[in-house]
Amino acid sequence: MNNFWTSYGTIECQTDPMIFHIADRSRWLQARADGNYIASTIGRELVDEGFIHLSTDAQVAGVHDRFYRGVDNLVLLHIDEAKLTAPLVYEVVGHAPGPFPHLYGPLNADAVVHVDDPFPVQAGAGVSA
Repeated sequence: MNNFWTSYGTIECQTDPMIFHIADRSRWLQARADGNYIASTIGRELVDEGFIHLSTDAQVAGVHDRFYRGVDNLVLLHIDEAKLTAPLVYEVVGHAPGPFPHLYGPLNADAVVHVDDPFPVQAGAGVSA
């Protein structure tokens, strides 16, 4: 078990070292060249939101269905938590069944160990399903 600090206090949760981010392909390609990715979510930057929205394997399909359905040009970034250089915090969001990973700084491109291009649309299924 790992302990993570959140704005609601410390929580314990079992984590997989791989987390994910749904990204616009063009933004990712530019970030790979620049070395850092700073888009938080669709239409929002790290500077606007304060963090980059990430997902666990089990959360990817729901996030896609809720926020990205019908959006073209998407890729799925596979991110190794151990390679991150900015603080990663798991936070409870509303009534979600589990905490979401949020990255409080730029995503260093070398932490992305795999990219699904195009995004693997699997209605109702997680990445590993």
